Amino acid sequence: MKALHFSRLAALIAAAVLPIALAAPASAATSVTFDCQADAPIVGPQKVALNQDADVTAPATVAPGGAFDVVIDPAPNTVPSTVSGNKVKNINTFALKIPIPANSSYVGADLTGGSGLGSTPPALSVANGVATLSFPGPIAGGATFELPTVTAHLTAGQSGTIQTKLGGTSYSDPGLTFKAVASTIIGDLTAPTACFPNPSPVFTTTTIG
Repeated sequence: MKALHFSRLAALIAAAVLPIALAAPASAATSVTFDCQADAPIVGPQKVALNQDADVTAPATVAPGGAFDVVIDPAPNTVPSTVSGNKVKNINTFALKIPIPANSSYVGADLTGGSGLGSTPPALSVANGVATLSFPGPIAGGATFELPTVTAHLTAGQSGTIQTKLGGTSYSDPGLTFKAVASTIIGDLTAPTACFPNPSPVFTTTTIG
């Protein structure tokens, strides 16, 4: 089972999920650093560093045109109750982008499990070669939650390699977005937050052949 943890949350907050894996064994523990910026009203942009660990598994090889699955089973996590002396009211409106790997095609996906995510279940949508895991929340400050297990069904291409990575290259091209609501002396403030993996590691490499 993987461990997920945040080493630092500076400004207005965070939490997410990482992608992918399963099939014939080939696994590795991967650490990802998200470079985040919260667009906080009045005080201006605030930087947030988010570190996550996950065990990622994928088949080492797959036959040309062969079907295979990729899966992630996130660990539970907890929303901080305060940040910089301000009470965290909730975090909401999550979206995590997972590109469909080159040399593969998307067939479908299953979401199972998950808890503490609000009344609307998470959903996975695919458009323009990118799968987006999203849910509105909210998740209250101090609450524990668990993201759903994602099982993606893919078909291999005819040759080459299939590499899994997270989406996002900058604050203007984020791979993870959410909103954080904090109670302050001047009232509730909502900070839209944009994150991208920096650096962006390759989680798995599967050879077609």
